[in-house]
Amino acid sequence: LDPAGGWSGRAAAWIADWAAANPAFRGPNWASGQEAALRVLHLALALGLLEAAPTAAMRSLIALHARRIEATPAYAMAQDNNHAISEPAGLLACGLLLRDPARVATGEARLAAACRRLIAPDGAFAQLSTGYHRLLLDVLAVTEWLRRRHGLRPRPQPAAVRWLHRLVDPATGATPRLGHQDGSAFADLSLAGPADARPSLQRAARLLAGRGDGADPGCAWLGLPPMAPLPPPEPAWTSAGLRGWHEGPARAFLRTGPLRFRPGHADLLHLDLWDGPRALLRDGGTGAYNPWHPALAAAAGHNTVEFDGRDQMPALSRFLHGRWPRGGLLPEGGWLRDHRGNRQERRIRVEGRCWTVEDRLAGPWRSAALRWRLAPGPWRLTAEGAEGPFARLRIRADGPLTLGLETGEESPAYGVIRPVPVLVARFRRPVRRVETRIRLPD
Repeated sequence: LDPAGGWSGRAAAWIADWAAANPAFRGPNWASGQEAALRVLHLALALGLLEAAPTAAMRSLIALHARRIEATPAYAMAQDNNHAISEPAGLLACGLLLRDPARVATGEARLAAACRRLIAPDGAFAQLSTGYHRLLLDVLAVTEWLRRRHGLRPRPQPAAVRWLHRLVDPATGATPRLGHQDGSAFADLSLAGPADARPSLQRAARLLAGRGDGADPGCAWLGLPPMAPLPPPEPAWTSAGLRGWHEGPARAFLRTGPLRFRPGHADLLHLDLWDGPRALLRDGGTGAYNPWHPALAAAAGHNTVEFDGRDQMPALSRFLHGRWPRGGLLPEGGWLRDHRGNRQERRIRVEGRCWTVEDRLAGPWRSAALRWRLAPGPWRLTAEGAEGPFARLRIRADGPLTLGLETGEESPAYGVIRPVPVLVARFRRPVRRVETRIRLPD
């Protein structure tokens, strides 16, 4: 953007028009401190790209944003999610733009405290969601760019960058739809949209991990040159709440416990299996926050076992569950025990193009259903499972089971619902062991 090209004037006019249409502290655009924080971060980024200082009118608007963020800090921190990151980052941006050392110091301190609490040493975020992990990195990367411009000391987060790197498909930028997904694409200078996380990953890698190769227009805008590439993911890895396996072009991700922070979905022991860019066994997604789609957040919306037609934990609201299951790790997988005493152990093994999922069950349950949500395609039911152009699934148990190829729903993007094939195995006690073998084409 050429500062002499009239863009600064246009920006000032747009901001004045927005301010007139959205009086301070009234209406939906002022309802959340996070909305104010993300807005002021965008403004700070735009001014930085224009090499422009805020006008007097902008400074007045920025001060109002600072007041809105300062009004509800306890709420933001109590969420233990993206609010606790974005709101102090927004306050820091307000302080930098207003040349207010007190607000800079407060924003810095609160942001550092939130990162220490919510980002695990292995890089996992308290809000286990690929979409919100991307938002975490976007906010931290933009804040880091602003911090460097104003001479503040760097605050790298290489482990959080590596966490997302393990889950992003290098060919498409797609990620598993783990946890809540709201279609965020913050500061999307590359215009990639919410479906492609590669530009977000490149920007965060260069600013927060000192890595990142390849051409990216967003990084070019920010003056971030290519660096050494991020190392490839390990063949098997474990982080807080998630395990992963990589075998050739295939990769699998298992949602695990224990739960330290509130879960978004009832998705413990859900398994995503990808073959190259295709999500063969996939999460149902979120749908939308309004209207809410509770079935997608339930155990039945995931690739796991549902006991007696009941959820792993009762949903108290859209974003809150009660009576969390206990859970933990096994040498090759994980386990859970719900509040009714039902236990599931899931183990993953891979040999070349064959993946085996073993589920061992215990507790007072009477009936259960194991679901595999399949990639859309021409699947057909077989005597032992399902076959299609992408894989062959065979399900066996130590007792009788009934197989069905049903039609469910999934949300490939925010606000989008479409049908999806679901292979369901239903069985009753005394079945205790169920094995699924997934054979990928050579």
